[in-house]
Amino acid sequence: MMEQRKYKTKQEVLIRGQEAVGKTLGEIDKTGRIATGKGAIGTAIEESWFGYKPNNKPVPDFEEAGVELKVTPYKQTSKGVSAKERLVCTMLNYEKECDKTFETSEFWQKCSCMLIMFYQYKKGTKKKKLKIEKVILLEFSEEDLEIIRNDWKIIIDKVRNGQAHLISERDTMYLSACTKGRNARDITTQPYSSNPAKRRAYSLKTGYMTQILRQRAFSCTPGEKIIKNPEELRTSTFENKVEEMFQPYIGMSRTNLKKRFGITSSAKNINELILSKMLGIKGKPKNADEFKKAYITPKTITIKMNGNVRESVSFPAIDFCKIINETWETSTLYDELTSRRFLFVVFEKKDDGECYFKKVKFWSIPNEDLEKVHHVWDRTVEILKNSKNEKGKKLKFPRKSESKVAHIRPHGKNKNDTAKLPNGNCMTKQSFWLNNQYIAEQVEK
Repeated sequence: MMEQRKYKTKQEVLIRGQEAVGKTLGEIDKTGRIATGKGAIGTAIEESWFGYKPNNKPVPDFEEAGVELKVTPYKQTSKGVSAKERLVCTMLNYEKECDKTFETSEFWQKCSCMLIMFYQYKKGTKKKKLKIEKVILLEFSEEDLEIIRNDWKIIIDKVRNGQAHLISERDTMYLSACTKGRNARDITTQPYSSNPAKRRAYSLKTGYMTQILRQRAFSCTPGEKIIKNPEELRTSTFENKVEEMFQPYIGMSRTNLKKRFGITSSAKNINELILSKMLGIKGKPKNADEFKKAYITPKTITIKMNGNVRESVSFPAIDFCKIINETWETSTLYDELTSRRFLFVVFEKKDDGECYFKKVKFWSIPNEDLEKVHHVWDRTVEILKNSKNEKGKKLKFPRKSESKVAHIRPHGKNKNDTAKLPNGNCMTKQSFWLNNQYIAEQVEK
């Protein structure tokens, strides 16, 4: 281990961190620490590279400089680089945090400025062979900080109301309270309620970290901002501001909206063009900076005259071989459902054949319905596991008739767009879908 060194400024910490770029974790680690467990990479770098003895104090690792050290993986995908996981910041102590302000909270005291060292995760590559690729000093922008401040308030208000057991990552945009126990049964006490609550930690969501990675580490151009003036978020939430943007257009027909915005196109993406105009942006709504960071997916829904909707909601194609080795709470689908939110933009078709803008609604799946999806997921895993012994049998995944909430159906480009099954055969790619009638019920609530 290096001799103990003091870092007095942020710049000193940053320079030392950047000196590690290009080095493997094995080259950095002088104690063999990284072989001891999942959280050992950060500890190894703290010890061997920065010469600091790890501790659990509620202050930044580099106390004099006011900088917290974080080491986190990213992955290369077909869509570019992405954070591999959320960034866990510090434990959430229900008993202590409920009496604090945001400025005195453990999250802000410890993580207002972070040195983030990124290494690229490569499946099958030993940890010691992975390299530090990018190093940044993260201090939150004014607009991000206002959203994070409100996220913190949402979390702590639940604690203060005796609802720590009801906290969900779906409650917030950038800052969340993720579960951080040994397992689902690892619980603790909370103030103002006798109900036990899961242990949680403050964390920055995967979507937020992906955009920080792309913009700060890889110099990608940020998406357009919906909220142009951060001061607006000091008196209102992001969701409320967005809902206000849509208010002037409620009740207008699609035809009149096209005229109002000077849209002459009759293209398939007409709803997307209208939505962009309503939000005051030029590009695609899904690429707006706030939506990307918060993992919010805008989706246009049209209610037919009979009350039904055509649109189901799909999720990424199932990796048949991967899913059978997952548990529900570590599954890709669970992560999608508990992190993704939707902005439903609702039109209603009337007797005159015209569609009228009705409302917008931010939505994430309720806990009780999440459990119903869990049943569909369990059934799917069971079918895939059994397929190993039924090589010639056609697989029949859960249909709409089996669940009011979710089903599975093809989601490939065509019949030749296939994925490998556990039994070695191939099948047209399939996805989990939320039922269209279920979506209809949700938008009407």
